[in-house]
Amino acid sequence: MEHQDIAAKERTALPAKPPYPRINKGARKTQIVVVGGGAGGLELVRRLGAKYGRRNHDIILVDQNLSHIWKPLLHEVAAGSLDANLDEVGYRSHCARWGYRFFQGSLESIDRQERTIRLAPVLDDHGKEVIGAHTIRYDMLVLAMGSVSNDFGVPGVKEHCLYLDSRAQADKFRRKLLNHCLRVSRAMLTDPAADERVKVAIVGGGATGVELAAELYNAASGLKYYGLEVFDESRLEVTLLEAGERILPALPERLSNSARDELSALGVEVREGVQVIKATPGALVTKDGEEIEADLMVWAAGVKGADFIANLGLEVTPRNQIVVKPTLQTVTDQDIFALGDCCAFVPEGGGPQIPPRAQAAHQMAETVYRNIRHRERGRKLETFIYQDNGSLVSLSRFSTVGSLMGNLVGGAMAIEGRIARFIYTSLYRMHLIGIHGWMKGLGLMIIGRVNRIVRPKLKLH
Repeated sequence: MEHQDIAAKERTALPAKPPYPRINKGARKTQIVVVGGGAGGLELVRRLGAKYGRRNHDIILVDQNLSHIWKPLLHEVAAGSLDANLDEVGYRSHCARWGYRFFQGSLESIDRQERTIRLAPVLDDHGKEVIGAHTIRYDMLVLAMGSVSNDFGVPGVKEHCLYLDSRAQADKFRRKLLNHCLRVSRAMLTDPAADERVKVAIVGGGATGVELAAELYNAASGLKYYGLEVFDESRLEVTLLEAGERILPALPERLSNSARDELSALGVEVREGVQVIKATPGALVTKDGEEIEADLMVWAAGVKGADFIANLGLEVTPRNQIVVKPTLQTVTDQDIFALGDCCAFVPEGGGPQIPPRAQAAHQMAETVYRNIRHRERGRKLETFIYQDNGSLVSLSRFSTVGSLMGNLVGGAMAIEGRIARFIYTSLYRMHLIGIHGWMKGLGLMIIGRVNRIVRPKLKLH
């Protein structure tokens, strides 16, 4: 009864005064559930598992997929420059190594009174139920479900455009791209005078759109060495559409201009100040009434939280992001934390909302890890402080642009070329260390370097 009274007080709208009560259930294990195996969620369960193990704690990761791949690499998977099978992390083997449990499933609802979550049934490719709907109890719950593309309600986008939110979507794009390349290659062999091309239209001039546009030309230049003798980058037409005044608005204008020039030199048609109002089966319709024909249309114009988040009983923003306190606890329930793209964090004292970046998810995972430990000990929780380390955008092997140490120098330290490329690569290496630890992380870096030498440059299946 005493525990129930404490739990009820913690679920009230008013925050409990520190020190916070311990989450000790006596003989029962403390159960910490993390929903979402992205960069932040996977790093968090690795650290919790390494710290607590399975003796007095039960750390559980829930994800609808069976494996993890770093989301900033999806544009390379889509273009075929990266074989995701070599870089993905299987949750079942990872949990065996780090002392947590993995459940496959999609979050359906949260019962805050009973402290349980309900997972939807898992279905196979034919719609047959593999795992039935079930519930999992929690003492502390962490929501790290990432984000999805925001179509802003534009008609036809869901039906006719492709997204790059997941490994499955990236694989789907790659298959469609290769089919169109094969079609053009075959047409050129049949009729050398034919002027066939693969047309790709990308909506959104942020990092995803810019990186995909450059990576497509890198992949196209290599296809002639893998059986498509008459196909090269000259048979590729990529149009990048940005509704704002310039691409890469998060970067200084000089770097944005540099990226535009680099893309134009590759052959990308960069069109800024163009708003898409409709998507049809074979074209995008702009606000001015122009139709831009394309074989493949990719929507990368912004992100939001998944629609189901709005039905979890938590306070959310219009973009379905969960509103959190400075401690990264949800404002609705102190037993529920949120981190990464699915949460809306505004610094104390005001300022803009923290952008949906991998570095933010990494930093939030560290704070949530420490705050879970503080709650275990009944200590005051820490306030999350975001350190803006800048932003980097890769233009494949052609160039890299970005700015460093945003908090220290106001984002004014602009870098390009080899140094920027090295730092961009280092971000992925730090991710590997975050989810695998130093020993295995370093080993995977070496293996990855060897694979780049001995493996095919493109994945064509």
